[in-house]
Amino acid sequence: MISRYLTRANLDINVSQIEEALSELDSFIAETANKQEAVWSFMIPELGEGGACSLFGHLQEAPFELESYLVRSPQSDLRLSQLQTIVHYIQQRTNVDWFGIYQNTVTNEGLQLLKLSYCGAPSRPLFPVNDTFAATSNNVQVVMSGLGRVINNVPSYVESGGEYYTCDPKVQSESCLPLYDEHMQCIGIIDAEAFRNDFFTAETLAILIAACIRIPHYLP
Repeated sequence: MISRYLTRANLDINVSQIEEALSELDSFIAETANKQEAVWSFMIPELGEGGACSLFGHLQEAPFELESYLVRSPQSDLRLSQLQTIVHYIQQRTNVDWFGIYQNTVTNEGLQLLKLSYCGAPSRPLFPVNDTFAATSNNVQVVMSGLGRVINNVPSYVESGGEYYTCDPKVQSESCLPLYDEHMQCIGIIDAEAFRNDFFTAETLAILIAACIRIPHYLP
């Protein structure tokens, strides 16, 4: 599975590093003391004109309710708890400043990326999966292409002509990686952000890839 993932995502990371990270992640999830509660409601930022961008530092009054898009049940509550446990592991293991798990979800407005679990500052919960958003959003580019994207210097990337969706202006590095089903179709993404350049080393990416390989087993 590791080699298939790396080939499909167009990533070049040592397989043994990922194997080690997978073993560590599985042990963390299995430890009862590490269990995190499911989060069904969270604050989200106001969106700019047309909903194209987030207004950093300006929160909507009403929280976002996952139950509007996901049926709440003991099974889905368990799944969200497991995902939040993975988020907790990633934050502890890498000290990343922001990390989120998104799943493809069909909504009344079409296919969107739905944020299921995260840590860090409030952020938008839904990304429309279409060409318009793909023009600026790494999240949407990755879910549409199925290819991973790692940017270790956001200002330099933007200066060189790269389009970038800015949610938090402090972000200096971002890694957006795909989640695949058993047929290697992209069914979601993880997004990781850091407030310093060159954050995503091979070791850190191995940990993130291990999470990407495990997360599909816990999606609701």
